[in-house]
Amino acid sequence: MNWLSNFVRPKIQALVRKREVPDNLWTKCPNCGQMIHHKEIKLRQFVCQHCDHHLRIGPEDRFPNLFDNSKFTTIELPGVLIDPLKFRDEKRYTDRLKESKNKTGQKDAVVVAHGKLGGHGAVIAVQNFSFMGGSLGLGAAEAIITASKLAVLKKVPLIIFAAAGGARMQEGILSLMQLPRTTIAVQLVQETGLPYISVMTDPTTGGVTASYAMLGDVAISEPGALIGFAGPRVIENTIRERLPEGFQRAEYLLEHGMLDMVVHRHAMRENLIRVLELLGNRPPSAAVTSLPQPDLEIPALTNSRQKGHSGEPGGAA
Repeated sequence: MNWLSNFVRPKIQALVRKREVPDNLWTKCPNCGQMIHHKEIKLRQFVCQHCDHHLRIGPEDRFPNLFDNSKFTTIELPGVLIDPLKFRDEKRYTDRLKESKNKTGQKDAVVVAHGKLGGHGAVIAVQNFSFMGGSLGLGAAEAIITASKLAVLKKVPLIIFAAAGGARMQEGILSLMQLPRTTIAVQLVQETGLPYISVMTDPTTGGVTASYAMLGDVAISEPGALIGFAGPRVIENTIRERLPEGFQRAEYLLEHGMLDMVVHRHAMRENLIRVLELLGNRPPSAAVTSLPQPDLEIPALTNSRQKGHSGEPGGAA
């Protein structure tokens, strides 16, 4: 009996038992529905190989592909008042914050780092949509303000990658007060004579669009990004008219003069370096070391002043 239970039964169970497969091995493209292996999608900087859709990414995947040799230093951000309104809907606000912190490993929606970009010093802030929709509250605003002060202190350009659904409703009027605060912060950078570059990713909406996202010396976007204040459905219901095809998408805004350029993610690093050199009136840097990338056909860079200029995929080594 022991032989049957200890040897035969486990052998049979091992044959018929379903193998447990981790649920994070595959990523489904939200645009075309194709399944992509996690190693492949990470190698392609989370750009779908089938339809070229740009998936949303956070600072942990954004920073290494921007800074030289993937070397950067994240900065400690000042603490803020937690749950000032004691807000609760279906869940307590504090519980939502804990869930987002455990999910992303971040303290709030914005992470700030500094390092070299094409040999030039830069401060980069990345807004993570996975943290409560990238909403702008006290913590995110303090990150933007700290990034601006650091850029002025180090006398280097400021680059912000925006991705947000708007202001954080759980903080009420306090979240709306962060719009003028962040606006003044980036204005301080510009008044010092330092470049401020705004990169809008999918989606950039609400109060973020109404503040620092649209104030860059150069306004850049990733392809297909949704950019606007109110959503298309809200606008349609308000004006009771059907909106044009592609309304509030990056390409539409570029065509109507709201953006300077739409840049593929694989060419973002090279284009940011080029912009920094132009704004800083500096000679082109030496050869830029790039990450090894798969053979990709990158669409030509398009902007309001220059067409047909293409960038090759690359990042930091």
